[in-house]
Amino acid sequence: MATPTSDIEKGESAVATAVPMTAVTSTSTSIAGIPPPPNRRLPILDTLRRINNWIEGLSGFEARGITRVLPQERKPASTLADLQVFILWFGANISANNMTTGLFGPLVFNLGFRDSVLCAIFGCFLGCASTGYMAMWGPCSGNRTMVVLRFFMGYWPSKLPCFLNIVLMVGYITLNMIISGQILSSVSGGVMSISVGIIVVAFVCWIVAVFGMFIFHTYERYAWIPQILALFVLIGCAGPHFDSTLQSTGDAATLAANRLSFLSLCFYVPNSWAAAASDFYVYYPETTSKLKIFLLTLSGLFFSFTLVYLLGIGLGSGVASRTTWAEAFAISLGSLIVESFDGLAGFGKLCSVIIALGIIANSIPGAYSAALGVQVLGRYGKAVPRWAWTCFVVIIALVLALAGRDNLLVIFGNFLALMGYWVEIMIVIVIEEHVLFRWNHEFDWSMWERKQYLPVGISALIAFLLGWVGAILGMYQAWLRICYRVVPANAVVGTEDRGQVVANLDMVHDAGG
Repeated sequence: MATPTSDIEKGESAVATAVPMTAVTSTSTSIAGIPPPPNRRLPILDTLRRINNWIEGLSGFEARGITRVLPQERKPASTLADLQVFILWFGANISANNMTTGLFGPLVFNLGFRDSVLCAIFGCFLGCASTGYMAMWGPCSGNRTMVVLRFFMGYWPSKLPCFLNIVLMVGYITLNMIISGQILSSVSGGVMSISVGIIVVAFVCWIVAVFGMFIFHTYERYAWIPQILALFVLIGCAGPHFDSTLQSTGDAATLAANRLSFLSLCFYVPNSWAAAASDFYVYYPETTSKLKIFLLTLSGLFFSFTLVYLLGIGLGSGVASRTTWAEAFAISLGSLIVESFDGLAGFGKLCSVIIALGIIANSIPGAYSAALGVQVLGRYGKAVPRWAWTCFVVIIALVLALAGRDNLLVIFGNFLALMGYWVEIMIVIVIEEHVLFRWNHEFDWSMWERKQYLPVGISALIAFLLGWVGAILGMYQAWLRICYRVVPANAVVGTEDRGQVVANLDMVHDAGG
């Protein structure tokens, strides 16, 4: 933690009193007889500084921002710390918001139960593996994810993914608040509005994220227990109504496109955590095994996402064949979850509330990481404490959630498809730089702020932008036809409007270039 301002002022005062008075007098009168200017420091700055010192002095409060955690400042290795890696990702992602992705298989892409399950599992594994890879840089570097990216993409180019990560995390927090608000509103029978539920979730997320790593890990260590129990009850209650015989629809080309699109969607969600994966491991010992961090991160993500994906697919299959579920889903996702507990009366409502509040655990890491990202953007952002940026991030997400609370699936589909591409491109650049050019190269992680040590990153920036061009052209068929003057992507992958094939191929090609 930086030296408090009061200590610096005391040091300056001590130096000043050590200087002979005659020297001071002669110096002040030798400059054209003009006396030294008075101290005009704004009183508000002193007030803000005192408030910040008081807040950062609270028990359990993490004052550190993006400053590198030195090896001697790390926590000692322990079995509990290793287990916490798994618990963090498992507890944060067994949440109802991730069920939404599973719903897309049967309800949006018209996939059958078996096709949806297979696409979800394989897409999930790939996304979890990419996040596990990025997570392993945290202990060895002591730097946050977007700071680590400076060593691969350069000081200035890395700011672009950093900004996109802030948008990504704020977007996910917004979606989480909306889903929680929907569930709580449905439990109350509409007595409590969605807005009230959104505010409740935002408040708890704000408290935990502001305090930082210690409270954050403590919360995640226990929050998953009631959540997993409620999900097991949901499986027992709603499972008999899952339609495992549901078949995919569409011709062969359209079916292939739908499978690829849904697999990519299931890949994007766990893959999105790659942009923040190192943030939570900077206090681990420098000698922590990279393989261990990779496997524990992969396992925690995979088991949690697989569970909720399959639940979402099951609920989606039930919506397609069960009238009461379809009517509930027409109201909101929250109503569908509450309806799934039909028959359990008050206990079902209690489980619904637990599931709604469980989404908080998924929002906290995003708020924490987004605040760090603002500090990475520049020295002005770094000058503002992390906790202040956390407050700002949560407020922005709260406003967006209140404004978009009636358009969840539309926001989710468009936002997720757009934001998933850049994380993919970023990871490809890091892997190529690491494997092809720096496999035996030792990084001096203490140089995280030294622009002259870090790469310029022109090639990485060009690769990143070209990858985005391919992704956008793949998403928008008219652009693809105009720019490339070839048959539209839907002529290749079916009658549906699917640009996923072109987008992914362009991303890999351009990032590799």
